[in-house]
Amino acid sequence: MRVGVLTGGGDCPGLNAVIRGVVRKGVKEYDNEFVGFRDGWRGLLENQTIPLGVEQVRGILPRGGTILGSSRTNPFAIEGGVERIRDNLASNGCDALIAIGGEDTLGVATKLAELGVDVVGVPKTIDNDLSGTDFTFGFDTAVNIATEAIDRLHTTAESHHRVLVVEVMGRHAGWIALHSGLAGGANIILIPERPFDIDKVCAQVESRFATHYSPIIVVSEGAVPAEGSMSMVSGEKDDFGHVRLGGIGDRLAQEIEQRTGKEARAVVLGHTQRGGTPTAFDRWLATRFGLHAIQAVNEGDFGTMMALRGTDIKRVPLAEGTGVLKVVTTELYEEAEILFG
Repeated sequence: MRVGVLTGGGDCPGLNAVIRGVVRKGVKEYDNEFVGFRDGWRGLLENQTIPLGVEQVRGILPRGGTILGSSRTNPFAIEGGVERIRDNLASNGCDALIAIGGEDTLGVATKLAELGVDVVGVPKTIDNDLSGTDFTFGFDTAVNIATEAIDRLHTTAESHHRVLVVEVMGRHAGWIALHSGLAGGANIILIPERPFDIDKVCAQVESRFATHYSPIIVVSEGAVPAEGSMSMVSGEKDDFGHVRLGGIGDRLAQEIEQRTGKEARAVVLGHTQRGGTPTAFDRWLATRFGLHAIQAVNEGDFGTMMALRGTDIKRVPLAEGTGVLKVVTTELYEEAEILFG
């Protein structure tokens, strides 16, 4: 059997571990051959391939990013895109495809599966917002990077008696903000699931200074103020219709400084959270996803996504993983909220 492999969407630590797991088990146990498609769905649309075998995956386990490259291309937004995908899979002799990605990449895979393409999905996103799986790889690394940054910012905030606003990734879900904020001892955590009241934020800032401590605020890039409480500016959109985010940290710092008179600065972690060496947990999870994905392919169990349930890897329908995003619940946020301040 000849299998195509691609990685799509935002890169993250652990992608190479999946590729390595897929190839090593596929070659050793099933005598599979592999074709790597460059830069996500764009490579499959444009028939851009690279050799993918045991030699190509040696030494990539600890490397961040992806040796296949990635993009945010949406083949369903391109005329004749599905036909080109079918044709290029056939021209490369591919019997099946493994798509490694998040909400958008696996959303495309879900539609292709419904159209009869033999595809298996592996869930990847630092946002941890895919339903069907307890965790996605990349998330643990991102949380550790953000937590380390918050730890370092405490001392400089105290030294200069200023507010520090830490902007982390999280378009629709506040998992990174909540986990890193709690682990790093943040005083305020703002997430997309709960529009924030700027007046309450400023009141907490002043309360913190009243106790002679400087506040640390962690905010998801997708967090929004309550309607009418604070002006915001929308950015341009990508191929999947998502507004390009970034800037809430700076905007929040400006607003706090104007309202409280306290010096405030923003630190935007941005793509730092995506880069570098994956944690041991992410290597472990990504490798297991890869091993189970190639097994699903060889068993003909297409239209499925690998999912972590407890400590077990299960197969769930692709639609279950992408149909509804997994967000922070009110109960979970309120459980953590007692520590804020």
